[in-house]
Amino acid sequence: MKGQGILISAFAFALVIAVFAVINVDQVQVNFLFAKTNTPLILVILVSTLLGGLTVGLFGMLRIYKLQKTVKSLEKRIAEGPSVSDKFEANYAYDGDKESLSSEEQPNSVADGADESKN
Repeated sequence: MKGQGILISAFAFALVIAVFAVINVDQVQVNFLFAKTNTPLILVILVSTLLGGLTVGLFGMLRIYKLQKTVKSLEKRIAEGPSVSDKFEANYAYDGDKESLSSEEQPNSVADGADESKN
């Protein structure tokens, strides 16, 4: 649904630019630092819009490439297994089962484990 909204917005923007360009058909002088030329304003508007769209698209593709590279490196890191900090966090993670026990009622896991194995 989000993609359709973006597509409709892009078509609406293109329509507005096209109407704006068609209304402005007068000749204008364009200075290219090294040369001056007289061109129809419609061409200046359309070429500027096209170059702007290509620039935004290029930066968008560059961002997508960087994000994909990050995702691949994180997936590789996950596949390698837990790191030292992950093991530390796993050892001291909050246990939801012990929530109901108060600090006095919490059993000593080493002593209880040893006693149960003897019985």
